[in-house]
Amino acid sequence: MKIILPFLGKTKEQYLAAGIDDYAGRLRRYAQLELPVLKEKKNATKEDTARQQTEEAQILLGSLPQLGGATKVVALAPAGQQLSSEDLADLLCRWEDQGVREIAFLIGGPTGLAAELVQKADYVLSLSRMTFTHEMARLLVLEQLYRAFSIKAGTGYHK
Repeated sequence: MKIILPFLGKTKEQYLAAGIDDYAGRLRRYAQLELPVLKEKKNATKEDTARQQTEEAQILLGSLPQLGGATKVVALAPAGQQLSSEDLADLLCRWEDQGVREIAFLIGGPTGLAAELVQKADYVLSLSRMTFTHEMARLLVLEQLYRAFSIKAGTGYHK
């Protein structure tokens, strides 16, 4: 399975970048992983937030390979499903059984994802009801994906 997790801009906080590198390396034992770094838009004023989100949605979608039945798009948004680590592992197993070969996890920039992108996604996932920076969300997604693949493989990481 291939996991695509595009980043809008570089990870600026070094401690987060180190964690991202660590979990990306771990996850690559189980899945192909692409972490393209895309050009982010400048922080918008409150009036420009919707425009910034729309432009970033186009950048995110433009970075993905041809979308189709073998690719799932997962939007990370507060209104999404909150899953346990075991539930995420089960979901990945189900998708794999259905022939899904690629999963793109989309994290918005500082202003979040555009509502239209969230609506078009195959699945909407929430990491928590709490708010995290988009850079922290990158690390959390990678750790949870590594945990889910570890659960699938039956290793002791999750215990």
